[in-house]
Amino acid sequence: MNIFGIGLPEMAVIAAIGLLVFGPKRLPELGRTLGRTLKGFQSASTNFEQEFRKAIDSEADTVVTTNSVAIAEAPAPAAESVAAAPVAAVAAPDAPPASEPPAAAA
Repeated sequence: MNIFGIGLPEMAVIAAIGLLVFGPKRLPELGRTLGRTLKGFQSASTNFEQEFRKAIDSEADTVVTTNSVAIAEAPAPAAESVAAAPVAAVAAPDAPPASEPPAAAA
């Protein structure tokens, strides 16, 4: 059992210190209050996660819809402009031809 990085021996020490500080009558009341607080945090965390997922999903739907409309409305490129585009050289101008081995460093 490992909660928040605290093992069973550490939890026992914390409970013993709580028993000494608050006494046996008040300790169950504090435990209930702590439990309710943690339950509230868990509920708030779950609600936040659900709202966050809704926002992400709706944003993703909006982006997909917007991109689909933009792609459908975009004009097709003209065949002449694609064929007339210059082709870039693959090798750098200072690079030796592929048949020559690289020069040894002196």
